[in-house]
This record gives sequence, C-alpha cells and structure tokens, in this order.
Amino acid sequence: MVGRNGTRISWWQWPTVLSLDAPIVVIGWQVLLASVARVRLGWPHVFVLAVSIWLSYSADRWIEGWRLAPDAIRTARHAFYQRRRWMLLPLWIAALAADVSVALTRLSRHELISGWLIVPPVLAYLLSHQLVHRNHPWRVPKEICVALLLGAGAAVFPIAAAGIENGPLWLTLALFVALAFANCALISVWEAEVDRSHGQTSLALRSGGHGWIHRVPWVVAGLAALLGVMADGSLRIAVSCAVSSAILLGIVDVLHLKLGWRVSRVLVDAALITPLIAMAFGYVP
Repeated sequence: MVGRNGTRISWWQWPTVLSLDAPIVVIGWQVLLASVARVRLGWPHVFVLAVSIWLSYSADRWIEGWRLAPDAIRTARHAFYQRRRWMLLPLWIAALAADVSVALTRLSRHELISGWLIVPPVLAYLLSHQLVHRNHPWRVPKEICVALLLGAGAAVFPIAAAGIENGPLWLTLALFVALAFANCALISVWEAEVDRSHGQTSLALRSGGHGWIHRVPWVVAGLAALLGVMADGSLRIAVSCAVSSAILLGIVDVLHLKLGWRVSRVLVDAALITPLIAMAFGYVP
C-alpha cells in the first residue's frame, strides 16, 4: 500500500498503522502482572483489554485524521485513519459491541466495575488532548497520561483478582508505567516535527532541551536492576523483562538517527514485548 506522498507502507509498519502494537504490548504485561500476583486470567480478560486498547488508540487516530488537513499529516498511521475513516467506523462500532458483550457476559460484577473505572479517564483524555485542551500550556503531558492509562489497563484485572495489597504486583506495575513513559517520551523527541505539523504539543516540544529524555530508559534499567537484586521468583522474571525492555529502548534511541524515526517508532514498541518472549520460553505461565 502507498502512504502519504507516495511513500510505500512496509510490512513491518502495519502493526503500528493498524493500532495493534499497543494492545500486543499491554497484553504481555497483563499476563506478567497476573503471574507476579499469582492469579489466573481467562481469555475474556485478554479480549476485553486488547479490544479496549485498540478502540482507544484507533479513536485517537480517527479524531486526529478527521481534524487535520491531508497535507498536514506526517505519519502513515494517521494518513491511514484519515483515508479509511468511513470504512473503519463500522469496524470500530462492531469491535465496541463485541467488547461490551464479552465484558457483560463473561466478567464478574467486581471485574466489570473495576474495568468501567478506567473508561472515564480514557474519555477525558481523548476529549481534553484532542479537542478542548489540545494546545493548552498547562495540560498534563500526553506521554504521562498514556503511560498511566496503559498501566491501569494492564493492571485492572490482576488487581481485581489479587486485591490491592499485593506488593510485587505494584512494583511490576510501576516498572511498566515507567517503561511506557520512556517509550512515549522518546517518540515525542523523534516525532517532534510530526507533532508540530499536527498542531499537537508534546513533552519534547514543551521541555525545550530534551537531553534528559534520552537518559530515562537507562535510569529505568538501573532502578529495575537494583530491584532485581532483592527480587525472587516471578518478580525476578518481571524485573528481568523490565531491565531488558529498558536497555532495548536505550539502544534504539542511540541508533535512531541511523535507523530513522519510522523504523525507530516500530522498534521502540517491539522493545516492550519482553513478557511475551519470556512467556514463549516458559518463564511466565
């Protein structure tokens, strides 16, 4: 498929273009959180989370594509949602119906209430950051909001099953939120011109000098490694995943000028799938 300005969309870009990267990442960390908390989740928990993340991301890009002029768009993912918006709308509605149906019929009342607690913050984020406060100088940086929302999504069902007093779960969640923030912050640096063209503010554009952002993955790796010295069992596996992901984020950042921002954008999300790799090798049940 040919994207904006005749640029062909490569096969490795499609997970990002189709908004599948974030659900894949968050599902991996949901499974890891459940393992650390020693609870077992079923397919409805995975389905509801994955579809909910996709609905949120695709809605964000749908709105972005709707409000921007075609010549202002700088990414294949936004161009795709702009050009295919009316084809994607019934698919989005069908996914929403399936998501709600599975949630109502397969989740317990406690899980359902816990899941619905995340819906208002997600809607508030979309309304504020895409429409009402898009250029407001005092709005909370989108990178922080996205990291917190992804963390809440990954943790909601493990916490509902294990309770709120599970220390290893909260430590693992903190590591994932830190990694998600590092991921989003690095993207804000690499895609600064994209955000400027889209009329969107970002952490990199607001902070002026962004040298500190390049140090975030290494700080997360160091803190996670220190935690790993004291961890054992499933928490040690979680810490190992966090350290690996943080180092991979740092490596991609170091190489991003050679790789280009489009390749880096895909690799920086792939860096967060370490729980799925651990699961494939049998380290995560």
